[in-house]
Amino acid sequence: MSISKRTCLAIAVGTFVAGFASGGMMSAPVANAQASNRVFELRTYTAAPGKLDALHKRFRDHTVKLLSKHGMTHIGYWAPADAPLAENTLIYVLAHPSREAAKKSWDAFRADPDWIKARDESQKDGSLTTKVESVFLNPTDYSPIK
Repeated sequence: MSISKRTCLAIAVGTFVAGFASGGMMSAPVANAQASNRVFELRTYTAAPGKLDALHKRFRDHTVKLLSKHGMTHIGYWAPADAPLAENTLIYVLAHPSREAAKKSWDAFRADPDWIKARDESQKDGSLTTKVESVFLNPTDYSPIK
């Protein structure tokens, strides 16, 4: 099984986040040591043609707040700097206390009437994404962020 360029980029972003956070450059509490069972979720969204700005708007105006509401910790959000991914990709990393907590948070998020309304309103002219990838990551014993 081969790993796609997009997955490699997403893993690189996650690695960058861990290094950045360990250097004390992040003021958010996400860089502090956490319980050893904390997991990270690397998510990569491919926007439908011409819909990347609308996807960013939905995240900016609705999604970020709703993810917090449902107990997810934001590590960071990125837009690739170079084409072709710069034209259609959003990458972000969340932290969860555990895989079980992640499942509960996502189930609650997906059922939230505010999310359903924001999603439906933003997609009245078609889906904003063509692909969503999620990879759960466990920090290694030598990882500076756990």
